[in-house]
Amino acid sequence: MQPLSQIRREYSQGHLTEASLLTDPYAQFDKWMADAVEAGLPDPTAMTVATVNSQGQPSQRIVLLKDVMDGCFVFYTNLGSRKARDLLTNSKISLHFPWHILERQVLVRGSASLLPRQDVQHYFSSRPLSSQLAAWTSKQSQSIESRDALLSRFEDTKTKFSGKEIPAPEFWGGFKIIPQEIEFWQGGEHRLHDRFLFSRENSSHWSIQRLMP
Repeated sequence: MQPLSQIRREYSQGHLTEASLLTDPYAQFDKWMADAVEAGLPDPTAMTVATVNSQGQPSQRIVLLKDVMDGCFVFYTNLGSRKARDLLTNSKISLHFPWHILERQVLVRGSASLLPRQDVQHYFSSRPLSSQLAAWTSKQSQSIESRDALLSRFEDTKTKFSGKEIPAPEFWGGFKIIPQEIEFWQGGEHRLHDRFLFSRENSSHWSIQRLMP
């Protein structure tokens, strides 16, 4: 294998310009998300979620975006997970959408808060049965002795809820992220990438800056 320092490629798929950039960051995000879906990218809604715990230690993981509603980015998780525990003590959060094939990235920085239980139940009921059962089965981020033990727990959960409507567990919920900044990045030739940063000035107005790459 060649040295890691020599692995690189040129970015040449296009530019993001002042003329092509939409003035509403949510409209720009929707456009790029639609492009990612249309391009057939695997897991176009996948995003890196970065949180920081009470000791200042950052953590990152991949989570699926489930909605953008009322100006908030939404995802769901076990409330006992590391990310949920982090957010319940430090609400600051960063999201990163890595659409490598399109040579695009979107970064969202803001604060997270819990969704109302009725929203959680509504989404939970829309999930496939196996996903509902898995939510009840897993004590996310806790240790378990083997995969066989996990599968045994899953079978026990199936038996418990056989023929019944499955409620959302109290230990499972959702977060909505209110962004303070949304950055759009388009790869450019010679590493002269196009970057535009939307910064929230108030509830209805964003300032826009072009950033140097």
